[in-house]
Amino acid sequence: MINKAIDVSAPVHELISSRWSGVSYDPAKMVDDADLRAMAEAARWAPSCFGDQPWRVIFCSKSSDSEAWQQAYSCLAEGNQPWCQHAPVLAIICADTLFSQTDEENAWGAYDTGAAAISICLQASSLGLMTHQMAGFSPDLARETFTIPARYQPMAMMTIGYQCAEADIPEALRGRELAPRKRNPLAEHFFLSGWGKGI
Repeated sequence: MINKAIDVSAPVHELISSRWSGVSYDPAKMVDDADLRAMAEAARWAPSCFGDQPWRVIFCSKSSDSEAWQQAYSCLAEGNQPWCQHAPVLAIICADTLFSQTDEENAWGAYDTGAAAISICLQASSLGLMTHQMAGFSPDLARETFTIPARYQPMAMMTIGYQCAEADIPEALRGRELAPRKRNPLAEHFFLSGWGKGI
């Protein structure tokens, strides 16, 4: 992947600093099933309220089931489809809205599912893969297409694959792909000992 340096106020692990959401995938490089399994395993060990593990992830790989991949692709928002067309894997991330043991509302299911999703992203990064999470998709179409039960909420979709070489980035995507990474100052979002007291 293209190494995008980030401005940090404290040292962070390379897996975190190297992870970013690119949009230019190499259409010739597929993702091995073993790597998908490793990403699933990483997500399996994410923390969750009462250890309930509310996440459910549908991986759709072009190389192993092109029809499922195409069905997932059809769930994407029109604006995301052009840059997603070369991603070899599309994933649908869902959260259980109920606790598995009691069938009572799980108010933390979405939060816990986000933890599983970032575990997928970090494991992918360790394997030299790029991921990009998206809200731009139709949860209703995903639910209908993949027969997702009513208690599970489709939260996001994710692309997974290898970034293409810098020279091969399509012109329409170059500005977006090569733009510097930016974040707000630490103290705007992280407080010490009270609200608004920047760390």
